Amino acid sequence: MKFKLPKRYATITFAFYMSAIMAILMCLVIVGLNTGFNGNYLYRVIKAYELAMPSAFIFIQLIRPAVIKLVEISISNS
Repeated sequence: MKFKLPKRYATITFAFYMSAIMAILMCLVIVGLNTGFNGNYLYRVIKAYELAMPSAFIFIQLIRPAVIKLVEISISNS
């Protein structure tokens, strides 16, 4: 039997996955560009991710209504 969350959690689940993926990708790039890809690169990425992921999750929750409105404005109904 597979465990699945109820549909009512779809929005928060999306935000969790989006923030987790985007935060790690951004940390990989930014840490590498700022401090180089040598030595303790992965350690530095993980340390940055510890702050970036929760921050990204909170910000996605906060800006979601504005993004939905921008999409509504940008997309035609026809």
